Amino acid sequence: QVQLVESGGGLVQAGASLRLSCAASGRTFARHTLGWFRQAPGKEREFVAAISRNGGRIYYADSVKGRFAISRDNSKNTVYLQMNSLKPDDTAIYYCAADLGESRRPTAYDHWGQGTQVTVSS
Repeated sequence: QVQLVESGGGLVQAGASLRLSCAASGRTFARHTLGWFRQAPGKEREFVAAISRNGGRIYYADSVKGRFAISRDNSKNTVYLQMNSLKPDDTAIYYCAADLGESRRPTAYDHWGQGTQVTVSS
């Protein structure tokens, strides 16, 4: 069992940066792929980024490639999402999730955090 808690969201202006953190409890953190997803009002939850168990494989949605960076520290049971050059379209609730496989599909992830709000003003 993995329990996830996100932090680091907030209100920023376009062009600013934020770093989201997701702290996990449980002994199996290092066995899981960690993903970040987001959901804007009236839209479906969408994939943002994912990182494999040892960090050797990283995946990004095209919309964030070159601006966002995912990383993990297995010694701290934490995954991060560095978000640069933020745009109003990035406004959403951001969720981290854990999966024993490697997938971009939200339905593949078994464990979810409660989410953290990111709001980017123009």
